[in-house]
Amino acid sequence: MSSKSKTSNKLEDRARQLGLWGLLAHWDEIEDTPWLDDLIGWEEQERQQRSLDRRIRNSRIGRFKPLADFDWDWPKHIDRELVEEVYNLRFMQELVNLIFIGPNGVGKSMIAKNIAHQAAMRGHTVFFATAAQMLGDLVTQETSTALHRRMTRYCRPALLVIDEVGYLSYDNRHADLLFEVVTRRYNEKSTIITTNKVFSDWNEVFPNAACVVTLVDRLIHRSEIIEIKGESYRLKEAKERQARRAKERASKKKAAAAKKRSSIQGVKR
Repeated sequence: MSSKSKTSNKLEDRARQLGLWGLLAHWDEIEDTPWLDDLIGWEEQERQQRSLDRRIRNSRIGRFKPLADFDWDWPKHIDRELVEEVYNLRFMQELVNLIFIGPNGVGKSMIAKNIAHQAAMRGHTVFFATAAQMLGDLVTQETSTALHRRMTRYCRPALLVIDEVGYLSYDNRHADLLFEVVTRRYNEKSTIITTNKVFSDWNEVFPNAACVVTLVDRLIHRSEIIEIKGESYRLKEAKERQARRAKERASKKKAAAAKKRSSIQGVKR
């Protein structure tokens, strides 16, 4: 087979994968045209972009700071090497979970969102929700059929991020629903959890829930646990912003006073 025929066959395969049936119906007429390769390339690029936009939109990740802006020197403890390692998404191939543990404001959600966004960029389906959003959504489903359909939202994506576990306490029904999500994804798909509670304190999050021990066991069985220690970076930024604004106000006040003195001196002269 000539190189020209091989090229034509490759283009035809690409057109078939795109479902360009109109072009394929007239392939003998157009296969030698110089614009065909560009046309198919444009269609591929456009579809890839639309697919990416749809994955990002459906992921509900929302706004976040890029990992490049993360201040690695601020936490008192963080395994930077491990964070950068999981950012390559190999954990998803190995069906491993990621669990970020640390106090408020140390960057758990920011890192989780960056990883989720990276997964979406690489073609994976992703869904992001706080624990309150997910459990509140599931518990309001009034029939088993409705619950089954809604459960699919959280069990189908290749990567599920459950943010802020531990910020609120929940009853037994909520605990059972979280257990159901974790169980369905167990050894099937990866899940990212961010929490401000060590696992020994999860009984405070789900008081009297019988499934807590098993829930934790299944979560950590195949997991990378990344602990972040330190004070709130958001509080640091708030203090810096407050100090900056105070300095700006003082500077404006000083400039206004100088202008007023200059005006008075001009009148005297």
